[in-house]
Amino acid sequence: MKKIIETFSPEETFRLGEELAKNAVPGQVYTLIGDLGVGKTVLTQGMAAGLDIDEPVNSPTFTIVQ
Repeated sequence: MKKIIETFSPEETFRLGEELAKNAVPGQVYTLIGDLGVGKTVLTQGMAAGLDIDEPVNSPTFTIVQ
């Protein structure tokens, strides 16, 4: 099932990530698609915070480019 959710600030994107993580169930998969700078890392950082992960979350796109 494809669902599109639009946010309008990094803070809103982070909070969305937290909410997604808090409502996630085991085995659930999320895919992120978007150009550079659209907020994929911020969303992922929010998801990590929602899962109580304290380790830094780096940009997967930056890692691939390097």
